Amino acid sequence: SAVKRNKLPDYIVRGLSFIGVSMPSFWIGLLLLYFFGLKLRLFPIAQSEVTAAGIVLPALTLAIYMSSKYMRQVRTVILEELNHDYVVGARARGLSETTILWKHVLPNAILPLITLLGMSIGWLLGGVAVIEMVFSWPGIGNMAVRAIAMRDYPLIEGFVLWIAIVYMVINLLVDMSYSWLDPRLKKEAQ
Repeated sequence: SAVKRNKLPDYIVRGLSFIGVSMPSFWIGLLLLYFFGLKLRLFPIAQSEVTAAGIVLPALTLAIYMSSKYMRQVRTVILEELNHDYVVGARARGLSETTILWKHVLPNAILPLITLLGMSIGWLLGGVAVIEMVFSWPGIGNMAVRAIAMRDYPLIEGFVLWIAIVYMVINLLVDMSYSWLDPRLKKEAQ
């Protein structure tokens, strides 16, 4: 989309990502359940146990929203990098567009995307609760929603504390990965 800017593939990717980000994940889940579970009978609608076939629709529900979000961010970051002077210099030296994209632009664009990935973990921890409710899964998110309905405050506090700890650990790992992904940051810190 970023490489083919303002051409048909770019418009298609931008349109699909706009639709994917605009629709709430529970609505996507309900649509997938209706079409692929009820009408086409390809996947189970409600089961008491988790099976391989039962994982497809919840995973697809989460993937549609997350991939739409990532498509928009990747396009923005790549467009930013393509406008830098080092890309103009690489083109002037006669490097192919593929080499410029994979060896120069992508490594420089990876840090903002790693940050987005780390922040997405927090959304997944909270957003999975809704998906578990839609698909009737017996998971920790479903347990938290039921605890809220029953006003079980110690369980809610434990769930929030668990999410906070996992989110902080993920963000710590993301921050630590910066120096590994971009050695220039390690040199600046010294």
